[in-house]
Amino acid sequence: MNERVADAVLDLQGLTCPGPLLAAKRMVDALEENQVLLLLSDCPGTHADLLAWTRQTGNRLLRTEKQGPAGTGYYIQKGPGPQAQVPHATLDMRGVSCPGPIVEAKRLLDGMRSNEVLKLVSNCPGVRDDIAGWAAATHMTLLDTVETTAGEYAFFLRKG
Repeated sequence: MNERVADAVLDLQGLTCPGPLLAAKRMVDALEENQVLLLLSDCPGTHADLLAWTRQTGNRLLRTEKQGPAGTGYYIQKGPGPQAQVPHATLDMRGVSCPGPIVEAKRLLDGMRSNEVLKLVSNCPGVRDDIAGWAAATHMTLLDTVETTAGEYAFFLRKG
């Protein structure tokens, strides 16, 4: 089997989740399509995080390799990216402090049909860290996060 070598290596052993995923996302975003990142992590949640993230982004987890007694190497190939998200509704919460954006997003999503997409725009400093956990806990899917300007994000959430 002709296995691809990494174009970049990111050693995040010792960093807990979601740190390895967030750093890998930034690194993969900087790669060219089809280039490969080797992420080294010993956080037990990294594998599940990467599987969920690659399903949503068009990137591929090519393989994993044991690295030492507790670490794992994850070979991630940058894909063409997700199809552009076309939201069914947009909620602009710029200037509203946390937890306001999430509370209002939940209220709006509760009234939407299954599989519809909400675009939530927020510049609340804590919302980026909170949104993934909130989406998972409420059975919403975080399809994409786009930093539109410094400190301002657009989150694409699918109901159900």
